[in-house]
Amino acid sequence: MKIVLSGFYGLGNTGDEAILKAIIDNLRAELDNPEITVFSLSPEKTASDHSVSAVYRGWRHGNKEKVKALRKADLLISGGGGLLQDTYPTKFLFGPLPYYLLIVLLAKLCGTKVMFFSQGIGPVTSNWGKTLMKGLANKADFVTVRDEYSKTYLENLGVTKPETVVTADIVFAFKPDEDTSAYDSLDLTGDERLVAVAPRPWFEHEDEYIEKMAWTLDELIEQRNVTPVFVPMEPPYDTNVSKKVQAFMKYADQTKILGEHFTPNQFYNFIEQTDLTIALRLHALIFAALSNVPHVGLSYDRKVESFLKRSGMWEHSFELGSFTKEGLLEQAIYALDNSEALKQKMEPNVQVLRSEAIRNVDLLREQFLNGGR
Repeated sequence: MKIVLSGFYGLGNTGDEAILKAIIDNLRAELDNPEITVFSLSPEKTASDHSVSAVYRGWRHGNKEKVKALRKADLLISGGGGLLQDTYPTKFLFGPLPYYLLIVLLAKLCGTKVMFFSQGIGPVTSNWGKTLMKGLANKADFVTVRDEYSKTYLENLGVTKPETVVTADIVFAFKPDEDTSAYDSLDLTGDERLVAVAPRPWFEHEDEYIEKMAWTLDELIEQRNVTPVFVPMEPPYDTNVSKKVQAFMKYADQTKILGEHFTPNQFYNFIEQTDLTIALRLHALIFAALSNVPHVGLSYDRKVESFLKRSGMWEHSFELGSFTKEGLLEQAIYALDNSEALKQKMEPNVQVLRSEAIRNVDLLREQFLNGGR
């Protein structure tokens, strides 16, 4: 089977690169020798990292190669992740939403079937975005989404033609390889209580949340003798935010920042070694859940809240815009002090999510291979 993958690939975002690795690994595990081409902003690196064919994803060049790849393909996989949204400026042909939907249209014009794969939908608030969704997303042949909210959101946008099934984020089917490079890069004795911290830039009240995070980490150092380690899932942006948090801290010298060059697999292996993860980044939280590490989330988006409800940690987490530093400290200490109980609570939830993530590929096979469409 010849498959083209379209997503936010080749731009250095750890979450999206984890999605790409999970899709490729699971396609190869479940399908008979699939031929995979990835649309990537860094095609040479993507091809080298994953042993796939790769084509430049932008419109500035490589368009003939895109058309050629789509004409040869049996299926375009659009996803996973939060591709179909207009949080960022959406103009007539520019912005994430028009880009991904125009790739879908191009695939259909090339006679290629389309699957939206393990996607989180929304927000789509502009009139132009809603028009594009209703006109072009309905051209998909089959859709899986990572939460019930996304399915309802699609229906409310008028995307009703393709069958839509709720599964889970494909990163729950992540296949890690043992690699301690990230951990080994830090000057650690092996006795530390590690807290992974995965911040991200936020447009509203960023300084306020940073100050609260800094106070909380200082208190955790004082009260529980932890070593906070910042995990920059999207460098350099997350590294810059991490340094801002450090600037507000009394004990910044007792924190560390991981380097920016690590792979999703290496970040996963580091988070697996921690006692607690505090994060805004969705896939840092997912890595923690997969590793059975207690996690406290600060939800800046519905996708984070949806995940935390499914992992069982929402009652210990917060909306980004309304949390207090005292509340965050209380839940972080609770997670550290009640680690085993929380692990027992999370484990069955994560097993369900893992099974549902793998189901994305099972559904692909049913729909497009085993006498399907």
